[in-house]
Amino acid sequence: MLTLLGKAGRCCDGLSRRSFLTIGGLSFGAGGFGLADLLRAESQQSPKSRINHKAVINIFLAGGPPHQDMWEIKTEAPAEIRGEFQPIATNVPGIQICEVFPQLAKLMDKAVVIRSVVGCKDRHESSQCLSGWISSEMRALGGRPSIGSAVAKLYGPVDASVPPYVGLAAPAAHTPWSDPGTPGFLGTSFAPFQPDGPGMDNMKLNDISLDRLQDRRQLLTSLDTLRRDIDTSGAMEGMDAFGQRAFDVLTSSKLLDALDLSKEDPQVVARYGDGKPYHYQYDGSPTCNDHLLIARRLVEAGARCVSLSYGRWDSHGQNFQLVRDHGSKLDQCLSALIEDLDARGMLNDVSVVVWGEFGRSPKINAGAGRDHWSPVSCAFLAGGGIRAGQAIGATNRLGEHATERPVDMQEIIATLYHNLGIDTATTALMDPTGRPQYLVERGPISELI
Repeated sequence: MLTLLGKAGRCCDGLSRRSFLTIGGLSFGAGGFGLADLLRAESQQSPKSRINHKAVINIFLAGGPPHQDMWEIKTEAPAEIRGEFQPIATNVPGIQICEVFPQLAKLMDKAVVIRSVVGCKDRHESSQCLSGWISSEMRALGGRPSIGSAVAKLYGPVDASVPPYVGLAAPAAHTPWSDPGTPGFLGTSFAPFQPDGPGMDNMKLNDISLDRLQDRRQLLTSLDTLRRDIDTSGAMEGMDAFGQRAFDVLTSSKLLDALDLSKEDPQVVARYGDGKPYHYQYDGSPTCNDHLLIARRLVEAGARCVSLSYGRWDSHGQNFQLVRDHGSKLDQCLSALIEDLDARGMLNDVSVVVWGEFGRSPKINAGAGRDHWSPVSCAFLAGGGIRAGQAIGATNRLGEHATERPVDMQEIIATLYHNLGIDTATTALMDPTGRPQYLVERGPISELI
């Protein structure tokens, strides 16, 4: 928690000395509302909030979502495989998705479902979806960098007061499910900024009131050292970067404003919802619908990549109840995000990807659940200038393996890089030994670019 306290009055930055600023608990909003009409009306009164940079919002469905209960319902499979859901038509002829996604079905012309994702490993690691690599890759040198870290290294910040890479993943008891991504061999300078992370707990002012905020040099020297993971390479550089980040945050309200949903139209907040009550969370992440709205606000403020972990999808038991709960909530906030980006003129510049680390087993177990299944998974994409209105790939009748257009996980990562203006065939980052390392080994999905 970041807290600035002071006496009554106002300081040079226009802050009330009686007020306080906090970064922390990011749970806001409730209900539902027609977002498209609201934003259309707003646009008649003020210019659309277009951005001048490309960005990615990476939504990690931690635990492994069931591919056959989301984007490719197996109506002709036997009972022990088929499950309880029915497919519904979308606004793109010939494409059907699960009945729990009625709002997304109306937006299929702005999105793509991939039903044949391969290359997954049976590991609960967000790194597969945040970098395209498993965590053991190049571990001796710090590991492979996440998309956000690579983009921060290649492009730098859009605004000095807004970190280019932000991780909104709410803390989870099983930490891999709330991992926002790592900088890998790039070092701590390019780690994601975490509003709910442990580093914020030590970001406090020591004996500095708002009366003394004018003395920026004294303010900077009074910051507590941020708690962070420091690897053997680039430690001092990381210290300097985090100190500068703290300074930028404290001397600008831009990041704080982006995180503060009280500054958003209440009707927009209501349209996204808050994802409560949190069911089936256990040791995973909650269904924080409002994080998707905060992600949009962060991108508007200047973030290039925002990652978040949405729900706990490790459905070894009660798979269908979990999908009804998580899926309907995801339907609300994800459809709101797509409509929101579109209405604000941002959809072509902002790539949205929704996926997990692997799929679920075709056979339903004795606990009405599905177990881990790495041979095939799924993904949902929107924005970023892709050719939308498609369903790519297919699995066999039982949902066991890809039979049409297998899409490697790294192809999806490469597509995100492509949407950011980065050519993965020619772009490399230097590791600590001075050797160039390509971002991924695959090219982007040709059907989308």
